[in-house]
Amino acid sequence: MEEKEILKLIDHTQLQADAKWEDIVSLCDEAVKYGTATVCIPPTYLKRVHDKYGDNLVLCTVIGFPLGYSCTASKVVEAKEAIKDGASEIDTVVNISDVKNGRFDEVKKELQAIREACGDKLLKVIIETCYLTEEEKIELCKIVTEVKADYIKTSTGFGSAGATLADIELFKKHIGPDVKIKAAGGIRTIEDAHEYAHAGCSRIGSSKVAPLIAAKYNL
Repeated sequence: MEEKEILKLIDHTQLQADAKWEDIVSLCDEAVKYGTATVCIPPTYLKRVHDKYGDNLVLCTVIGFPLGYSCTASKVVEAKEAIKDGASEIDTVVNISDVKNGRFDEVKKELQAIREACGDKLLKVIIETCYLTEEEKIELCKIVTEVKADYIKTSTGFGSAGATLADIELFKKHIGPDVKIKAAGGIRTIEDAHEYAHAGCSRIGSSKVAPLIAAKYNL
């Protein structure tokens, strides 16, 4: 894959707590100019961005973010409100507390509820690999497949570590054929993005890579 084509895989991201409206507009303007897959922004900005940009942008947002331990009902409401406000893609954080306690039936039940709430919108499940054992990651690959999520995603970018190529290889061995992979967290260079694209990721979450590619090719 050529470097310029990586732009089509990028969820151009701004999720910092102190992001201002001007920061969000700058991100969105870049996404339109560079042709990124989406912008990934906080739910509170969805309606304003949708009103401003309309169909010129695909909007992605996060729910249960970044710790994942809010209750199922609140995640379901978050997802429905986000879609009402213009989101086409929902990135939800798995209930890591339930995972660490081995309550995988509850994890699956929650993801099924969120899947239903999302309807025909894309659902990406963030499993936050930095906190998990290999066995837990494998079990979550199975659950994400069973609930028919569209993507499994490595990280929030707010945990103790981000994406690794080893986790991408693990995902590829254990997810079903209809589940795609999103790498996020710590992907800051064109070289990083190229490695993850080459490894089989269909999406890359990053706040840094799109402007770097654009600058390199004078886009």
